[in-house]
Amino acid sequence: MKNIPRIFLDTELKDGIQIPLLREISHYLAHVMRTKNCLVFNDGLEFSATVSDDGKFLNVGNKTNHMDPSGDITLFFAPIKKTDDMLNMATQLGVKQFVPVMTERTVMNHINWERMKKIVIEASEQSNRNSVPTILSPIKFEQLPFPGLIFADERAAYGAELPTIITDAKNILVGPEGGFSDAEFKVLDKNGARGISLGKTILRAELAAPIAIARVMK
Repeated sequence: MKNIPRIFLDTELKDGIQIPLLREISHYLAHVMRTKNCLVFNDGLEFSATVSDDGKFLNVGNKTNHMDPSGDITLFFAPIKKTDDMLNMATQLGVKQFVPVMTERTVMNHINWERMKKIVIEASEQSNRNSVPTILSPIKFEQLPFPGLIFADERAAYGAELPTIITDAKNILVGPEGGFSDAEFKVLDKNGARGISLGKTILRAELAAPIAIARVMK
């Protein structure tokens, strides 16, 4: 429903229940949106809700007919300076889960993951999703599920002939700001990962991710 605020609630939702109203949500509804009505969602479902007369609870109403537009893609990514921008855009595109990957050239080892969780929640609320993507624990490059993995391949900018659309994949990998090392390219090629072209220019990682996602989702 248009112009009705959407709020993610990390609890099991069903019609007819009352949920204690957190202070930040109360402030948002009363002073930012100036309404007592909202939509709440979790686990792929969306419900109407109204602030109780005493302002202490959200009364959950009927389940809406809105279908969750989220996809089934996992984004493996090397943490970068603008990880927040990357996760925000990828969430809006419907990514199901995120897996940080420590590559040879990964330099951002100290990411505030609690802040990243807040960013994907806000992006889910804004983008009309009924679910919030999960952020899994970091893995090493060697732990990637290589067979069938699609990765943003910068070699296309140097003349390599690569596909620009791949529609049968669920796992996407985007490298760090310095790109993959020669050794990592060899591992990717040897173990069945497939490179996808993002064009003839070298893109920043935070831009490469949403473009790769869009080309796989086509």
